[in-house]
Amino acid sequence: MDLILKNGILVTSEEMYQADIGISGEKIAAIGTDLQDNTSKIIDVTGKFILPGAIDAHTHMALAFGGTVSSDGYLSGTKAAACGGVTTIIDYAMQRSGKGIMETIEERKSIAQAEVCVDYGFHCIITDLNNDAILDEFESAVQAGITSFKCFFVYKKEKMMVDDGTFLKVLLEADKVGAIVNIHAENSDAIDLNIERLLRNGKTSAWYHYVSRPECVESEAVKRAVHWAVSFNKPLYIVHMADKEGIEAVTLAKDSGYRIYAETCPQYLEFTCDVYKREDGRNFVCSPPMKGKDSKIALWDALKRGDIDTIATDHCPFYKEQKDWGINDFTKIPNGCGGIEFLYPYILNAANAGVISFSKAVEVCSFNPAKIFGCHEKGSLSIGKDADIVVYDPDKDYTVSAKHMHSKCDHTIWEGKSFHGFPVLTFVRGKLVYDNGKFMGVPGFGKFIKRKAKKTQVTSV
Repeated sequence: MDLILKNGILVTSEEMYQADIGISGEKIAAIGTDLQDNTSKIIDVTGKFILPGAIDAHTHMALAFGGTVSSDGYLSGTKAAACGGVTTIIDYAMQRSGKGIMETIEERKSIAQAEVCVDYGFHCIITDLNNDAILDEFESAVQAGITSFKCFFVYKKEKMMVDDGTFLKVLLEADKVGAIVNIHAENSDAIDLNIERLLRNGKTSAWYHYVSRPECVESEAVKRAVHWAVSFNKPLYIVHMADKEGIEAVTLAKDSGYRIYAETCPQYLEFTCDVYKREDGRNFVCSPPMKGKDSKIALWDALKRGDIDTIATDHCPFYKEQKDWGINDFTKIPNGCGGIEFLYPYILNAANAGVISFSKAVEVCSFNPAKIFGCHEKGSLSIGKDADIVVYDPDKDYTVSAKHMHSKCDHTIWEGKSFHGFPVLTFVRGKLVYDNGKFMGVPGFGKFIKRKAKKTQVTSV
């Protein structure tokens, strides 16, 4: 073996126990007590936890949006990921009018591969089905390792929204080839109506971003998406869930045995819509926005009972200068916040405080994303799996400051947030990429993950 981590507490999605873990090449080679190998490097991690690396299944690196580009490209974004214990990202590649799926994916891969410091995959956002050849590409995309497609129920004016008919086409075709559909669920018509009325009445501050997209705007769209998925008995993954009524619809579908999966993000577990009343409220603008206190409580309750399946970040930061475009008009604020460096620390901090278990943290940040999206070499501490490993010190105190984070942004919504417990070592396929505050990775080391589709029984409609 090349490396043995000695005397740690291993955390899986089901249990915690003291053991050593051995790494050979890129793989986990052994797990046991008192592992011995005279040729191995030994790191004593007594008192520390050994976790599978987190999988952030929702990122937007170098995203062109709102007339600008998000501040983190694949280099800085995955550098930040490594320094927070995220060892794999699944980024969103957007198919535009006139472009095919594989053309879209290959373009993004050509940008990402030279820069990525952790492993990566892609979801493909479907925005244009005018050409039926796009549907014909679903099977070849799955064979190439793209096992998830995304639709928007929003951004109509930006020509990104799909109508219900197009959504159903995508839902049915994806299931036929063993893929899953991700949905951004907000009602575009309601949002546009609200925005028109607010601007007409001179209501332009960041607070009105929330007012234009209140709970009902999300819950209607979530219910609609769940309705179609349940009606046709197809799997559905709802991204960045933020409201109480929407998660109640998910719970009902799950309890009825349907394959509905829900993702939420740390920002919805931490903040409420009150942040938009702050002087720097525009820095918190993302879509969907943070909601009221009842929604925040409902999300935590759903996480504890298992109705939230994954935690991801929707990582999409913009510089202060970019956010300031909307200082007098909330519609001009680029939508998105950063957070990939603090995904695992945030959830593990909740575990350290006894809010959830450490096994639940591993389940929603690593095991479930790997299972849902076909990352079969990832997501658990098992012999033969990729040695994507995080060593976590439950006694290390850390306070977030933009001055010290590795993301390429000049501010963070997490400024001043304190964590009791923080990752101290991160390994990607056995390579040390983060060591006690210092980035140790190499741009281009990250490997494209060819994900595997689920076998599925095609049902007639």
